[in-house]
Amino acid sequence: MAELKVQEVIDALSTLGGAPVGGADRLLTGNPSSGVRGIVVAFTATLGVIEATADSGADLLIVHEGAFYSHDNNPDARLACCAVYREKQRRIAGSGLAVYRCHDAVHRSRPDIVAEGLIRELGWQRCMTRHLPAASIVDLPEAMTGEDVVRHVKERLAVVQVRVGGQLPESCKRIGILVGYRGGAKLAVPLLERYGADIVLYGEGPEWETPEYARDAAELGERVAVVALGHLESEQPGMKLLAERLRDCFPGVPVCFCPVEPALRIM
Repeated sequence: MAELKVQEVIDALSTLGGAPVGGADRLLTGNPSSGVRGIVVAFTATLGVIEATADSGADLLIVHEGAFYSHDNNPDARLACCAVYREKQRRIAGSGLAVYRCHDAVHRSRPDIVAEGLIRELGWQRCMTRHLPAASIVDLPEAMTGEDVVRHVKERLAVVQVRVGGQLPESCKRIGILVGYRGGAKLAVPLLERYGADIVLYGEGPEWETPEYARDAAELGERVAVVALGHLESEQPGMKLLAERLRDCFPGVPVCFCPVEPALRIM
């Protein structure tokens, strides 16, 4: 059997995600013609993830977010000269790993693999009624109180706390889902106004937009709420799902998911 190459995995990711390679998706380091004996999938390439991947014997690390503190993978000159940046570059090079960023492909898939992973982690995959280009809608089989929804989310995602804006409804039936940095008002508010969501869950977004809308809505007597999960917390389940999809694509190659702790801790 021919040895699997990094480029073959990249091609599969493009097909799986329904989007061509480009934009944020790129090989951050490594050679596309290198062989792949093992794959690790993670939310982002922390130093701990890099070390664990190298220790596992895998050759290819697939991450959702960039490794160097910039969405476009091109930090400005001031950041590129910092000691932490240079040391991380050195350690990645020393590991011999190929590191590929898979961001746009999974978000452009239909349904969005990242949103699908979050919905599955919440146990709501059978309740999903609509996938919009940047959002999903879940209709619960039985109404829950807003507090019960928040409690359920925290338990399923194993998070200590979430941030809530607005007024939690006494009866919640419809939930809007926005992953990652999609929590701005342009995406969140229509889920409440047009699609009738009682609660919107999102990763993160400008605090002066959606939370302020929710505040005003509450002061006007509306019982709707928004819940900020955190960027990693909303997207990491999608990378876990991606690892499962890659196992199906390449059954002869070990594929592991490496969970990452949030960068911000609660004190």
